[in-house]
Amino acid sequence: EVHLAESVGGLVQAGGSLKLSCAISGSTFANGIIGWFRQVPGQEREGVSCVNSHGGDTYYADSVKDRFTISSDSAKNTVYLQMNSLKPEDSAVYYCAADYSGERPGPGYVCRLGAKYYAMDAWGKGTLVTVSS
Repeated sequence: EVHLAESVGGLVQAGGSLKLSCAISGSTFANGIIGWFRQVPGQEREGVSCVNSHGGDTYYADSVKDRFTISSDSAKNTVYLQMNSLKPEDSAVYYCAADYSGERPGPGYVCRLGAKYYAMDAWGKGTLVTVSS
């Protein structure tokens, strides 16, 4: 069974930076597909960024492209999300998630890498990021 734990988020001023980490235990990166998602209360959860930690492929939502960077450290079984130039609209609960079932389009939330879709099987509890204007 895969367990994921996000680092503590925090309060950041607009324009600032914050780095989230996701520690993964139970299976080395599962199938290697790790995603960051975020959710504002009352809104749908959205995919922010995904990485294939075995191959290096990445995905970024248009809203975070050129501002956020996802990376993985296999030695530490950890995936990171470096968030720069933060905006108030980035405020949300951020979740990391992992796939361990292989390529499939659902059900639930998916990571898209190229033409492939990976439904997320395991989730962290989430961490709150608040960006003040």
